Amino acid sequence: MPTFKFTSIFAYWICAALIVAASVIYYPKWKQANTEATISWDVSGYYLYLPGALIYKDLKQLTWWAPIDAKYHPGPGMGQAFQHPSGNWVMKYPMGQALQFLPWFATAHLLAEPLGYPADGFSKPYQLAISLGSLLVALLGLWFFRKVLLVYFSDPVVAAVLICVVFGSNYLEYASITGAMTHNWLFTLYSILIYSTIQFYRRPGFGWAALIGLLVGWATITRPTEIISAIIPLFWGINSWAGLKNRGAFFVNNLPKLSLAVLRAGAMIFLQVAYWKYAASEWIVYSYQDQTFTWFPPHIEDVLWSARAGWLVYSPMMLFAVIGIFMLRKRLPEVFPTVFLYCMIALYITAAWDIWWYGGSLGQRAMVQAYPLWAFGLGAFIQWAGNVKWNNVISRALRYGLIGMAVICIYLNLWWSHQAHLGGLFVGEQMTRAYMVKVLGRFDVDRDRLKLLDTREEFSGADRNNVREIFAQNFDLDTTGITSAESPISGTKSMVLNKEKQASPEFDLPVKSGESGWVRAACSFRCEPREGETWRMAQFVLRFRLGDKIVKDRMIRLQRHVDGSETRIIFFDTRIPNQPFDRVSVLFWNADSDKTLRIDDLRVERFE
Repeated sequence: MPTFKFTSIFAYWICAALIVAASVIYYPKWKQANTEATISWDVSGYYLYLPGALIYKDLKQLTWWAPIDAKYHPGPGMGQAFQHPSGNWVMKYPMGQALQFLPWFATAHLLAEPLGYPADGFSKPYQLAISLGSLLVALLGLWFFRKVLLVYFSDPVVAAVLICVVFGSNYLEYASITGAMTHNWLFTLYSILIYSTIQFYRRPGFGWAALIGLLVGWATITRPTEIISAIIPLFWGINSWAGLKNRGAFFVNNLPKLSLAVLRAGAMIFLQVAYWKYAASEWIVYSYQDQTFTWFPPHIEDVLWSARAGWLVYSPMMLFAVIGIFMLRKRLPEVFPTVFLYCMIALYITAAWDIWWYGGSLGQRAMVQAYPLWAFGLGAFIQWAGNVKWNNVISRALRYGLIGMAVICIYLNLWWSHQAHLGGLFVGEQMTRAYMVKVLGRFDVDRDRLKLLDTREEFSGADRNNVREIFAQNFDLDTTGITSAESPISGTKSMVLNKEKQASPEFDLPVKSGESGWVRAACSFRCEPREGETWRMAQFVLRFRLGDKIVKDRMIRLQRHVDGSETRIIFFDTRIPNQPFDRVSVLFWNADSDKTLRIDDLRVERFE
């Protein structure tokens, strides 16, 4: 009876099916609106070149953006461009991604009006075209990813790598649902670049040289830090000083081909430089403005392990790749130096960026484009595991342990991917370790857990002992001018904060230094309407001071805990600090929001 063999081509189609299902069935972004649409947030920033140049004929003043923003609400608006001292607006992001979008944009533009949609660059045909283009690019990249790995690993190992990367890492998120981000497209560029480099050194030709130059230049004007992609064609296959010398001789003997590659890369980069000259009258423009790098020390620990966006926290499968990188030296010495050098530099650059959490990133999205290189480490680890003699109890236990860990990693990745969209338990940019531990593996949504996105503390005991009220204020008799008799929550007045009245007074609490236990602060809250921007949500603050120094400061954001204009009693707990303090107070701040909110029945309790 024939036995079924799980081949890499079968693994490819299984992975492709998952990517297609996630993109087309589970969460089709082209059907979403506003900031959830395909062309929104960063994608809209990379994309602005196309409607600006080809529809509105305006790449300098961007006067067309305001009505588009008002109609489609794609996300941070003109934050995707900045006003240069010349008076013109300059795109924040380089144009490489827009060039990759161009065929799909052109198709949508030809079909939009015949299908009954406005040909404005943001209607449904454009959203669908960019989504489907991104999906096809992902499948193409995965195909070349497989072809590259087959050069160095056996077919079963490649099959396992494909399953681990697609099912077990955040590549799934950025190849399917948010595939229009640069990371998916760069993953494909890198996979084709590695494949082209291998072919060039097998059969040096002008075609491969031109393609290599095109890919390096294109990656660079997609994300400027991807200029490090040049490491791959320059050093691939070198594993000794003699090899380095031979490579130099090879370049001398193939100087016309090398020159073609350099010219092709330079021509791509010149497109960006020419745009800066056109828009800003300067050849070089730093378009990221106040966003920059901190080269020493970089945020390595945060990038790897933080709850906010830690790479190995949200994609623990890639820990096997990190371990495997150090196995490459013996298993694939011909590629180890290039792979190791690239991966370390890419990790360092990722960690040096000041906004190291990269917006609403599910894990470290900036690592995804490097996976074609990190996959060599994953392959080496899987190859090692497959070569171990599993002929005793300890080795068999290790084998099943590794398989079990891989299965858990796959489950966690699928779970996180779900929670980032329909599940709702992943909150981009704001995750904390306390909140993560509280929700891990769950599917039910409990708003009380959201407190742990703001405060690290939670009283988790079954009972509170020795509870006594130490402060109460219903605002009915308040004469400070922060209250209003209009639509009070209870009684005759409620405290009102709005655009003009941003903060409450600090209400002092009778808590003494040296006391132990907890403090619970509670209030009734209503907002009209609800503030949707997290960083502008009203803060409910409990503060311990010693003179002018803040000893301890805890707060929660109130609008996290209400839907619409509902009224709700909201509380949070804070442990009394061991450090000396001489003043304790509670206060409210509207966080520069222009929304109106009402607060009533402020109560503070002490308990053990």
